[in-house]
Amino acid sequence: MRLVLATVVALTGLTLGSVGAPSIVLAAAPDLTLVTSTTYEVRPDEGRLAITTRITATNHLKDSLTRRYFFEQGYLAVLPGASNFKLTAATGSPSVAVSSRSDGGTVLRLRFGSRLAAGKSLDLTLTFDLVDPGGAPDRAVRISPSLVLFQAWAFASASTPGSSVEVRIPADYAVTTERGPLTGPETDTDGWHVFSSGSLADPLAFIADVAADRPGGYVERHRSTGVGQRTAIVLVRAWPDDPAWQALATDVVLRALPALGDEIGAPWPLDQALTVAETLEHDTGGRASTFDSGAAVLQAGYAAPAGAIIHEAAHAWFNGRLVADRWIAEAFAAYYAELAAGRLDVPLALPDLDGVLPGPAFPLNAWPAAGAASADEDTYGLAASLGLARRIAALVGDDTLREVWRAAAAGEAAYQPPGSADAAGSGAPVELGAAPPDWRALLDLLEAKAPPATATTLEGLWRRWVVRTADRPLVDARAVARERYLATVAAAGPWRLPRSIRDALRAWQFDDAEGLMADAEGVLRQRAAIDEAAAAVGVTPPDDLRRAFEQPDGLVQAPAEAAAELASLGQLAAAEALRIGDPNPFQRLGLLGADPAARLASAKTAFEAGNQDLALAEADLAQAAWRAVPDVARGRIVSAGLLGLAVLLLVWLIVQRRRLASRSRADHAHPASGASG
Repeated sequence: MRLVLATVVALTGLTLGSVGAPSIVLAAAPDLTLVTSTTYEVRPDEGRLAITTRITATNHLKDSLTRRYFFEQGYLAVLPGASNFKLTAATGSPSVAVSSRSDGGTVLRLRFGSRLAAGKSLDLTLTFDLVDPGGAPDRAVRISPSLVLFQAWAFASASTPGSSVEVRIPADYAVTTERGPLTGPETDTDGWHVFSSGSLADPLAFIADVAADRPGGYVERHRSTGVGQRTAIVLVRAWPDDPAWQALATDVVLRALPALGDEIGAPWPLDQALTVAETLEHDTGGRASTFDSGAAVLQAGYAAPAGAIIHEAAHAWFNGRLVADRWIAEAFAAYYAELAAGRLDVPLALPDLDGVLPGPAFPLNAWPAAGAASADEDTYGLAASLGLARRIAALVGDDTLREVWRAAAAGEAAYQPPGSADAAGSGAPVELGAAPPDWRALLDLLEAKAPPATATTLEGLWRRWVVRTADRPLVDARAVARERYLATVAAAGPWRLPRSIRDALRAWQFDDAEGLMADAEGVLRQRAAIDEAAAAVGVTPPDDLRRAFEQPDGLVQAPAEAAAELASLGQLAAAEALRIGDPNPFQRLGLLGADPAARLASAKTAFEAGNQDLALAEADLAQAAWRAVPDVARGRIVSAGLLGLAVLLLVWLIVQRRRLASRSRADHAHPASGASG
């Protein structure tokens, strides 16, 4: 429209015949050209742009012997909405009038105030204003102390190079420009930021988008609202001349946060205040608002609709602190914004795959980071991730999703051991310390919380929408490892598998997990052997093997414990095999003073108490005692025989001694008869 208007710069020419009778003819451009130098001076406190256009009008015709060519007026297309026009020149009395207005521009009729002769040029100065009309926050022209927004055009006749544009903005504004191009800023002696185009080869193609805001100077408002069991503090920062935005943002955020908290289920995540700040710039994805999770700042564009603010408020939950991957954060922030906006009856524009060309389709794991993705990639990524979130919710249900987000917020991983407490239950301690889930851990958590029948469909969704070709073998390996894990859990019975197995599965280190499960199966085979051997000797295995097995490094400790228990049971069985149940007299003789049965009983007690060293020692002593019975009995018999002989010999010796003594006394009592004579 602007090009069409510019080409209507039809200039009226008058020719004079030699007899002096005037006749009017139409001279076609570019017989008369207009070259302009336009300055846009931003006057925020006045709510307007003061525009000065210095025009050089040149008559390119040549007089003949019979005709003289001159121009008295021309037409120039300027910005729509312009007003307060004034045209001046060094001589004459030029004037300006509006020829027509439309949404595409304003056509001015410029009366030169004198005749512009052939081959001559005339300098004119056109001034006019572009006033902020007020109204909708996304209006094309906004000139205020906080925000400046307008388009700068270059003006010229058709097919005429050489025009230029200069933009002057007070130095305390932060300025961004697009298209154009404009170079700068340079700061002049009066403290203005000056941007300039230089001489333009095609002025009618020049449009510069100028936006500027004045940093700081916010009007702040503190509010609070309950979000679940917590209180959210909200700080709304608005430009002082935009009370309407402040009212809108405050109302939307205070209503949206409780609704989002109910739908998401995870606790309000911020300990500090959530800052909602009015801003000029949009992010690279073209969104009207952004959320900085590190600073807890929601930046909402001055023209952001309520739905966009709700979307970014959902990112107070869905950012790198809760989930690891971009697509997960974007998917569920959009999904819950959709739910909350529906509850609040707030319109919300969300991307839809039906409106996305198939060209940029890619696995969501391949979506580049924010700022690195192209506009088409972001459009597809936002639409595809939201579509996947909707499918997941339809499959598992919103209650399951709430459990997933509560678990993620608490650092709870998938593959919890059987009997673990959930967030509201009792039982074995829940294993915590998990990082925010990425695409792998989210699939694991969903399958852990959702009904088992959904597992296959969830994996299918991941294969269709998420995984790259390089990821597919990993997903295949996961399916095999999970099947073995379930079988190993069942084989372990009431015992919990060591955490090292679950950690390997959580990290998707499936080769490691398979090796660890093989080790666990080995320990479980040892457990079965222990149970069988213990039953054979009439003892109950202690809990030491289970305690060792269930330790995080249980596959290091448990085999040694199992070997010790099997060794003790082997000795107990050997002792039982040597037991003399009903001893004969000979065996009783060998058992006198010994009680190997008591030793064996002590060994069994020690085994059941988990004291395998004592059990081995006592069982060895019992075995030794029973093995020694024959030898002890024979030794005792021999000893008894020898003792009997010794006693008999002693008696004989005593008898003989007594006999000799008696004989000696008799001899002294009856001396021989020959002695007296």
